[in-house]
Amino acid sequence: MSLSATSPEALAATRRVTALSVAVAAILIVVKSLAWIASGSVAMLASLSDSGLDLVASLITFFAVRYAAVPPDAEHRFGHGKAEAFSSLMQGGLVFASGALIGREAIHAVFNPRPIEQGLLAMGVMGVSIGLTLALIIAQSKVLKSTGSIAISGDRAHYAADLGSNAVALVGIGAAASLGIGWIDAVAGLIVALWLIWGAIGVFREAASQLMDRELPDADRARIVALATEDPRVLGVHQLRTRASGPYIHMQMHADLEAGISLAEAHVIMVAAENRLLSAFPAADIIIHPDPRGKAESHGGLFAEAQHG
Repeated sequence: MSLSATSPEALAATRRVTALSVAVAAILIVVKSLAWIASGSVAMLASLSDSGLDLVASLITFFAVRYAAVPPDAEHRFGHGKAEAFSSLMQGGLVFASGALIGREAIHAVFNPRPIEQGLLAMGVMGVSIGLTLALIIAQSKVLKSTGSIAISGDRAHYAADLGSNAVALVGIGAAASLGIGWIDAVAGLIVALWLIWGAIGVFREAASQLMDRELPDADRARIVALATEDPRVLGVHQLRTRASGPYIHMQMHADLEAGISLAEAHVIMVAAENRLLSAFPAADIIIHPDPRGKAESHGGLFAEAQHG
């Protein structure tokens, strides 16, 4: 079973991987700066610029995951989880800006190509960059599997884009250095820019979904209904509403019960249903309203009219 996103183990893992992300970005900035100064490669400059923004984005994630895990307080009754979505949104903006600036530089270089110097050094640096980035993505994937953190997801998304862009830059630098055709390096830089912009759009979509309280995936909703109705005394579930907020999941629903049971028995049934849901969604905030089957009047206000199950 996955770790709770707010368990000490999950929080420690999340903090470690965000610190690792910052360290990797800082190392790559240093080595790429040296390689760019030596080579003058546009593709290397593109990759260096991307790593600079990676560092900013990783620092945002570093602080956001810590703030998002702060327990609910008097001013934030639903917790601070959306800090992760804001972090992811800022990451997307930085990556998009990086792609646009790199694209402008690459287009200029296509028409004004320059020869690549120290090509072997530049290729070696890109190889190191690919290795470090791949190791970081593997570590992030392990943490993401257990926590579902959208901030880590956004961080991993732009590092995954980096992995592809570094490979493109490596090919471009190698081809330009070996063939002596400077525009190949510029074209590689342009491809990197487009790759970054596409990755930023994906990050925007994911962050926007959480900020706009998009429903959980259909598979998760079906699992919630199945767990809630596992007890035959729960005759059905309706008006199910779900949303994610950083490490937390909020769900509320109405459950149909026999009309003649006591309030005490209904309470026992609801608590048991909540415990089943918590076993699958450990960081969930759950509200279940019991309805007497066949005797419940319409209630729930405007939101009740928009429900489909």
